[in-house]
Amino acid sequence: MKKLVDLRNITKSFGSQIVLDDLNLYIRENEFLTLLGPSGCGKTTTLRILGGFETPDTGSVIFDGSDITKLPPNKRQLNTVFQKYALFTHMTIAENIAFGLKIKHKPASYVKDKIKYALKLVNLDGFENRMPDSLSGGQQQRIAIARAIVNEPKLLLLDEPLGALDLKLRQDMQYELIRLKNELGITFIYVTHDQEEALTMSDTIVVMNQGYIQQIGTPESIYNEPENAFVADFIGDSNIIASTMIEDRLVQILGARFACVDEGFGRNKPVDVVIRPEDVELTLPEQGTIRGEVTHLIFKGVHYEMEVLANGFEWLVHSTKMFPVGTQVGIQVDPFNIQIMNKPESEDEEAVGVNE
Repeated sequence: MKKLVDLRNITKSFGSQIVLDDLNLYIRENEFLTLLGPSGCGKTTTLRILGGFETPDTGSVIFDGSDITKLPPNKRQLNTVFQKYALFTHMTIAENIAFGLKIKHKPASYVKDKIKYALKLVNLDGFENRMPDSLSGGQQQRIAIARAIVNEPKLLLLDEPLGALDLKLRQDMQYELIRLKNELGITFIYVTHDQEEALTMSDTIVVMNQGYIQQIGTPESIYNEPENAFVADFIGDSNIIASTMIEDRLVQILGARFACVDEGFGRNKPVDVVIRPEDVELTLPEQGTIRGEVTHLIFKGVHYEMEVLANGFEWLVHSTKMFPVGTQVGIQVDPFNIQIMNKPESEDEEAVGVNE
């Protein structure tokens, strides 16, 4: 796929606080890329720099081969959809959607056709003459998206656009956005702190923390192969355990030896081990590599969530089988489900992760 956006050596500070530190990132055409991370990690600042609402202290923004670092927002071939829909309350839905087109002096027939096309795309046919305050939150968000897509941007920036919606509506809108992206062939850059949203919608996820990129990858690789403890802890639930790599394919976890598939960490080296709760297998005590006792049990609908105290560590376990509190169990883990990570040598290294 062709590279559409290239952020090169972007640094941005507000006062004495460095929000982005030498960030490098490229986005390909027709990609759905999500910037994911906790509040204050720099994801919205990255989006605002792309949109032209902030100027980087250093670095450049290359869009479709041209340097647009100093170009104002209205001169860029992109549109932004914010969490607050920012619809004009005194205008009808049709007038809201047509606003950008009229500024560009498009012919009335063209504008009318575009309004109908956009409303059809967001499944709101016949809403032309409604006022924004007569619409639900989800409908208002669809209008904000319709207003953005009628301008035929090459790139659509979405800043936590579903944050104000309830869970069911948010899930419905996630599928709508995926459908729109596939139908329109527009590149989407999406900002969220919601891990499930990122895993559901994205082609590529960029995990950020403290102004640095921690990891870039597909939802599957980010979830199954986190590159550091921050990513493992931030994306879904994890058991993160300080362990020792005895040798290739053998790790000591809480005093017990487990087979694994990782190599190249050296002999008797301290490492961090990540094991997802759904990958912990509970067995009869005598069949486990480690023995423990179930201390907590919650029914989550799809699975049971349990805590098992074993060798001084509270293991988080997700299973479709229920083991009552007080049950003695064994713990087994398939070697392929044990993820080995180097321990960071300093707090700075832990924050930096990777930046590619």
